[in-house]
Amino acid sequence: MRLALIAGRSTSTSKALTQALIDGAVWEELTPHEALDVLRPGDGALGRLDVSPTLDGIDDGLWALGALAARGVHVLNDPGSLLATHDKLLTARILRRHGLPHPATTHVRDGRMAPPFAGFPVVVKPRFGSWGKAVYRCDDSTALAQTLAAVSREEWFARHGAIVQTLVPPLGYDLRVLVAAGRVAGAVYRIAPAGEWRTNVNLGAVRRAVDDPPREAVALALRAARAAGTSLVGVDLLPRRDGSWVVVELNGAVEFTSDYSTWFNVFAEVALLLQDELVDRRARPEWQPAAPEVSSSSRSRG
Repeated sequence: MRLALIAGRSTSTSKALTQALIDGAVWEELTPHEALDVLRPGDGALGRLDVSPTLDGIDDGLWALGALAARGVHVLNDPGSLLATHDKLLTARILRRHGLPHPATTHVRDGRMAPPFAGFPVVVKPRFGSWGKAVYRCDDSTALAQTLAAVSREEWFARHGAIVQTLVPPLGYDLRVLVAAGRVAGAVYRIAPAGEWRTNVNLGAVRRAVDDPPREAVALALRAARAAGTSLVGVDLLPRRDGSWVVVELNGAVEFTSDYSTWFNVFAEVALLLQDELVDRRARPEWQPAAPEVSSSSRSRG
């Protein structure tokens, strides 16, 4: 079986996964076009198409993942699951449908104002976003109106509008749980720098390894990954003051480092778990994971 990571851009995580030799098997990086040229029925692939740097959708290539699956290639993180993790509106709907804790979410577009909120602060962000880019905290209705007026000039807003979510009161850190093939493969706390409410590493947060993450958070992460139909995903959770956890975001093209485990090679662990899932699929071709519900309008954006 040939094993491929399919993405439009190479990343340090993808490179590290290709260097993890497991039982003689090697993952290789391929672009969507390259994958269509070389992968054959029975081969395995992992979709790692990320959010576009312009925040107006997903990198080109969902069509290739669908074509590969139709050809008989076993595709992990298929188009439906990538949409479920990258489209924050779809993420919110899926998590709500499965009864998972998630901030109250409203979609704003076409010049319409957000409906009145029961309380502030709220957060405004792109429907397709990452890296903490274009994420704004609004402490009152005036700030919300001003922020929406400002982002309405952005191309990503013109295409997909914005997401407005209730802010989970920040405690200075979050927990990212790495889920591979239905199992926890690693986790880190991300600790925000002084004066910053966001926990993105791009904005100065630091990672701290956690080999024994809280059980409630782990259970939520596994349920969220299963609800989205993903085989490899980063589940971001925020703590609440009462000790409970909230699922904030899912990342279907998750980047991770050796910090995610202090006692084993996290890249080798992930590569092995994904390989085992593909071997299982090849042995039972009739088996497929439950796919998230995706509207026809969502599919058309890919």
